[in-house]
Amino acid sequence: MQAQDPTALAAFWALALGTTPSPIGTSVYLPAAGPDGFALFVQPLTGPRPDHQMTHLDLTVPWGTRQAEVGRLLDLGATHRWDVLDEYPHVRWTTLADPEGNLFCVAEHPPNGDGTVLPPPAPSDQR
Repeated sequence: MQAQDPTALAAFWALALGTTPSPIGTSVYLPAAGPDGFALFVQPLTGPRPDHQMTHLDLTVPWGTRQAEVGRLLDLGATHRWDVLDEYPHVRWTTLADPEGNLFCVAEHPPNGDGTVLPPPAPSDQR
């Protein structure tokens, strides 16, 4: 991930993901918060930010906890962009922007009757 201020953006993502930033020169490494987590690397922006963001993170939370997680991330400095709550039966999500405007989603998938979670949609069904 590129940022105008890698240290500040890494601080946001460290709090969001529950990890500790490790500065490496002008970049910042965010190790995975646990065995099922993922790491991020935040480096200085190397050119103008593109008008259209090609990729973004989807953070999945347990069913019924999306609103609380969105509130926590807003308190950390994220900005609410939009909600998709009834367009698809297998997922609800809220799209946010981090402090530098990078979009990311907080998604929840309803549980099946057996306690498992419905799988994500096939690629042709995704936004």
